[in-house]
Amino acid sequence: MTIIYHPEVTQGSDEWLAMRCGLLTASEMKHVITPTLKAANNDKTRAHLYELLAQRITRYVEPMYVSDDMLRGVEDEFYARQAYSEHHAPVEQGGFVTNDRWGFTIGYSPDGLVGKDGLIEIKSRRQKYQVQTIIENLTGGTIPADYVMQCQTGLLVSEREWLDFISYSGGLPMAVVRVWPDDAVQGAIIEAAAAFEAKLAECLEIYRSASVGLIPTERRIEQEMFV
Repeated sequence: MTIIYHPEVTQGSDEWLAMRCGLLTASEMKHVITPTLKAANNDKTRAHLYELLAQRITRYVEPMYVSDDMLRGVEDEFYARQAYSEHHAPVEQGGFVTNDRWGFTIGYSPDGLVGKDGLIEIKSRRQKYQVQTIIENLTGGTIPADYVMQCQTGLLVSEREWLDFISYSGGLPMAVVRVWPDDAVQGAIIEAAAAFEAKLAECLEIYRSASVGLIPTERRIEQEMFV
């Protein structure tokens, strides 16, 4: 069993992309397991399977379009981390974490490490979702369903005791909800991830057999799009 922290790695950097290339990660676990804790088997599951399979074959991560929401999220993350540090606890760089104790590796990119036991996961939200989260989640001590699998996987991979989910939308109050490990959810995540890894291995063997004798090609240098 090996858990490795890479706090020096900047999220979004070439080094970060190389580390997570071909890995099942916490942010994409929603494509592997359903909200009812069953192994997912739908179009998004298959699309993610072939995305990771292609990365394992080529050792290359294709460029991703950067949306306005993603750009806003980068800025909001800085302010959210700063506010949390001022009002809750100091935060250290999270970088990237990997854990292979299940016979396969899962990765996680925490938005920050808090002491020896905690993590933070920051979400930049549109204002309507921030208001909804404050009314529907904060009052009951829950987090939006869309982020449960990511947070539980983050706790599973990092082996930390708690995670503070931070919902941020400039101009509205920042919501912080503490998340604890859920054994039932984490057990289902491991089971679904193992099935997904088995399918990846099966498809890799099929690809290797089917690609014998095909004409090889070379990747062209791609132009970056600046927005």
